[in-house]
Amino acid sequence: VQLVESGGGLVQAGGSLRLSCAASGLTFSSYAMGWFRQAPGKERDLAAAISWSGIGTYYADSVKGRFTISRVNAENTVYLQMNSLKPEDTAVYYCAAGTGFQQLRLGTTNPDYWGQGTQVTVSA
Repeated sequence: VQLVESGGGLVQAGGSLRLSCAASGLTFSSYAMGWFRQAPGKERDLAAAISWSGIGTYYADSVKGRFTISRVNAENTVYLQMNSLKPEDTAVYYCAAGTGFQQLRLGTTNPDYWGQGTQVTVSA
């Protein structure tokens, strides 16, 4: 199984980035997907998650209204559109796949698979 993130980079505050995660080696449409992020010296936290169908979504309070998670099952890809970026959004962003959306959202189980991460840096 491979989850490969792309789209990270350096952006000014107020700007936008779109992260992509291409999945292979798994039945993508059977998995809930999440975007986690880890800032220096902090724990890895869930920023957004989406159910296998795309109908259910979850956002952390810190990104609600600014980030949008979406998926295209036919392309085995999940996206994270990030708008109105703030310096506090600076982190390594990880794509993850889990078998249960609620478990992923609530953090009751660890995801089954992780990507390698992509750096997002927001300058003030």
